[in-house]
Amino acid sequence: MTDPNAIQPSELDQLPDRDPEETAEWQASLDAVTKAAGPHRAAYLMRRTLERAEGAGIALPKLLETDYVNSIPTSAEPSAPGDEALEQRITAWNRWNAAAMVTRGSKYGVGGHIATFASAAWLYETGFNHFFKGKEADGSGDQLYIQGHASPGIYARAFLDGRLNEEQLDNFRREAGGNGLPSYPHPRRLPWLWEFPTVSMGLGPLSAIYQARFNRYLTNRAIKDTSASHVWAFLGDGEMDEPESTAALALAAREELDNLTFVINCNLQRLDGPVRANFKIVQELEAQFRGAGWNVVKTLWGTAWDELFQLDTTGALVRRLRQVPDAQIQTYQTRDAAYIRQDFFGGDPALVEMAKLLSDDKILECFHLSRGGHEARKVYAAYKAAVEHKGAPTVILAQTVKGHTLGEGFASKNANHQMKKLSVDEFKNMRDLLELPIKDSDFVDGVVPYGHPGADSPEVRYLQERRAALGGPAPARRVHPVAPLPAPADKAFASFDKGSGSQNVATTMAFVRLVKDLVRDKETGKRWVPIVPDEARTFGMESLFPSLGIYSPKGQTYEPVDRDQLMYYKEATNGQILNEGITEAGSMADFIAASTSYATHGEAMIPFYIFYSMFGWQRTADQMWQLGDQLGRGFLVGATAGRTTLTGEGLQHADGHSPVIAATNPAALSYDPAFAYEVATIVKDGLRRMYGEAAPDEDQNVFYYLTVYNEPMPQPAKPSVDGVDEGIVKGLYRFNTAESAGITPPANAPRIQLLGSGTAIHWALKAQQLLAEEWGVAADVWSATSWSELRRDALEADEALLRGEERVPFVRQALQGAEGPVLAVSDYMRQVPDQIAQWVEQDWSSLGADGFGLSDTREAARRHFGVDAESIVVAALAQLAGRGEVKAAAVKEAREKYGL
Repeated sequence: MTDPNAIQPSELDQLPDRDPEETAEWQASLDAVTKAAGPHRAAYLMRRTLERAEGAGIALPKLLETDYVNSIPTSAEPSAPGDEALEQRITAWNRWNAAAMVTRGSKYGVGGHIATFASAAWLYETGFNHFFKGKEADGSGDQLYIQGHASPGIYARAFLDGRLNEEQLDNFRREAGGNGLPSYPHPRRLPWLWEFPTVSMGLGPLSAIYQARFNRYLTNRAIKDTSASHVWAFLGDGEMDEPESTAALALAAREELDNLTFVINCNLQRLDGPVRANFKIVQELEAQFRGAGWNVVKTLWGTAWDELFQLDTTGALVRRLRQVPDAQIQTYQTRDAAYIRQDFFGGDPALVEMAKLLSDDKILECFHLSRGGHEARKVYAAYKAAVEHKGAPTVILAQTVKGHTLGEGFASKNANHQMKKLSVDEFKNMRDLLELPIKDSDFVDGVVPYGHPGADSPEVRYLQERRAALGGPAPARRVHPVAPLPAPADKAFASFDKGSGSQNVATTMAFVRLVKDLVRDKETGKRWVPIVPDEARTFGMESLFPSLGIYSPKGQTYEPVDRDQLMYYKEATNGQILNEGITEAGSMADFIAASTSYATHGEAMIPFYIFYSMFGWQRTADQMWQLGDQLGRGFLVGATAGRTTLTGEGLQHADGHSPVIAATNPAALSYDPAFAYEVATIVKDGLRRMYGEAAPDEDQNVFYYLTVYNEPMPQPAKPSVDGVDEGIVKGLYRFNTAESAGITPPANAPRIQLLGSGTAIHWALKAQQLLAEEWGVAADVWSATSWSELRRDALEADEALLRGEERVPFVRQALQGAEGPVLAVSDYMRQVPDQIAQWVEQDWSSLGADGFGLSDTREAARRHFGVDAESIVVAALAQLAGRGEVKAAAVKEAREKYGL
């Protein structure tokens, strides 16, 4: 049996020892210290030796954890500029108004969170007073990702600054009237204040990393110098449980994003209780970030602890702080001095002696109040260290007390996340603690008053002077008055109108070819941002590698293995392609940063993100909702689309529902084009709407989702009839009739309308031929480029009708006069075409690929789901038989003939 205490072999055993005698002396020294001074002293010396080695640049593995103390000792703290007394009063007013706003709103039952900002107030105030750059300097300023539950404190500060009034505060979480405040940072709801939606946990940290990375991308591509911008992400320690929170830490370190700082509010609590009840979240996060290559600054204890650390001549206090689990530290916050003496100090003789030198008041001051995150000088020192650190991003682990200053009923209580109000007596106690000039008589009928020192008060003047010096208000979102982007030359789009002749071309290839032409445009070509998650070769994009280059801040430090080939793997500091590796979440974060650059940086960029359609909306729909909230613009492209088109891959790859999920997003314009000219027409109109001269009634803050297929098919020419372009954009047009297709049905033949989208239109066209040749039925074929846009238009028509306005839905207009019933088919579940059923006046039926996908040939899969041409024929005959237009026996005959 292996002895667990035995020295285990290591990689050092594989290296020759050039001086075994010297090695033995070092080991003997360690043994001697351990024997004479104990293992704690030996561990201390080893840590200090490793720190010295690290500081000297000696290549050794880094220490992943340090002691549970501040990274910056009090003696090394820089003096903070400004007026500390005024900053204390500003923070007190903001604490008060944040709590008042949520409490006053509680009578409406709309909820709100008080405790988060109470713990994090100084983390924000110090930044607003001394670090966060506004947009009135270089137009970009800093990018602030505010912790969602802290929004009341940000509103309170905007109220003090004069950017919000009492009526707006009273409408917190009551937006329907048009003068309210959204619950959390929502740019779509309050677009002049909020830049980034963050309350969907984990998306804030992920987006912040890619925003910092995109800032560097803009600089390296000489589009805009963003070197003065810094990204600040304010996070909760509980939020770090989300996989997205830590998914891109290595990227940030690898690319040396020293323009990025995470500030993690370590109040040791998540929504239901302690974050790491039996462990220590700060130490865990430190190890995680240091292991990923980040600079870590711990700001844990306030100045009241200085006396205790000076008394700790044996290291017993530091050892004890490392041992105590988070839940017990939370308990100390609520217990008296006697309990703390016994539980914290009582187990070590050295600590027992230390406690004898401490008064009860001193113990309570340390364990109840004194945290690094509650002291402006501690926070200032941490922020200064962060912005001055070069070569790596920084994370600040700031320890606080959740519910600080709200009274004993709130501080460190497990339930404080669900506690939405304070009583009048609790407010009066808070007033006394914060030393605010609010009188008892100001509480009229038990309603807590808002507090404001006056527009010309020293506090407000100081706040506004500090913000003016830093470049204006923050947070703030600005859409700069820039001219619309010029439309690319029409040649790039018109080249698809003539079709592909005898050549088979997949719509994925058509899209890539279109982009290759558009990125060459002299005016707008450089603004395209191609994004792909390590599948460029799957989508035929490798030809873009040498021409556009793959972005890397390091350039290309190696000779690529395929350098002698035409389409070699070219990386460059000014590369245009963002090839993200296998991360749909990272690619979406890229897309969000690029799609909102028009507001963040005043530079309109045109991102397109191409991905396996199954792995986009299914995996990252939350980020697509974030994209809509953040008012992003660009093209999402779901490639290898459809449930039966991607042969061989099987269930987890077979997308039969992404258009369903996309239809739930109000900002998404979802299209399922069948032909190359449709792809070109949709992209052309998307560029006009999002980046050009949009019509007055059009919302520019939308994004497009296009499904494209990997099935090479002949691409027809665009029909030369009026209304085709309008129909493509609005969602439906007649591709052909039986007669225009060269089919001559019998006189008085029954007629049916076949609606198909995407690759399904090819099955409909084959069915059209079979129906005429074998069953004497005339079928017209329609291309339904967007079921969801047809539905959206119809819903708007219904809403107009309720207002007394007569409006006919476009789908009804398009199908007006079309003879016979309608049969719709797509490579998706029936729910996709059924979106428009209620607005179609003709008899309606649909086919779709419902159920799980499977591995097989396209033909077999389509037969399995009942969507191939023969299945369409049988369904069409059944529909006509139900109307008495064909014999019922024809349905059975067709079923047997085709082996269904």
